[in-house]
Amino acid sequence: MNELLSLTSEQLKRAAGIKDQIQELEQELAAILGAPAPAPVIAKRGRPRKVVGLAGPAPKKGGMSAAGRARIAAAQRARWAKVKAQQDGQGVAKSAEKPVRKKRKMSAAGRARIIAAQKARWAKVRAAKKA
Repeated sequence: MNELLSLTSEQLKRAAGIKDQIQELEQELAAILGAPAPAPVIAKRGRPRKVVGLAGPAPKKGGMSAAGRARIAAAQRARWAKVKAQQDGQGVAKSAEKPVRKKRKMSAAGRARIIAAQKARWAKVRAAKKA
């Protein structure tokens, strides 16, 4: 990276020209060999890729082995078997059913007490405004 900073503008222009020539030659070679031409490299924002050119795609990171996928699939099948075993004839899991609660009702006396208390509060507010 430090080498690029020390280059003159003429050297950078020459390097860019050479890079363009290399791309044209790579496309011409691909056309002769019948292989698809490599996509032109377009400068993008952000951190540059580590692999550039005809080296091929970067190796995939991570991944999962076939045995790991098999273990996960077996565990999921076991979970579904457990859910299906708990189902009743209607096709609804018993654990998903919730007991129906009755709606709570207030007694007439309790409602009357609340109304009387609220009227008393508002009477105080109106009296304070007049005073």
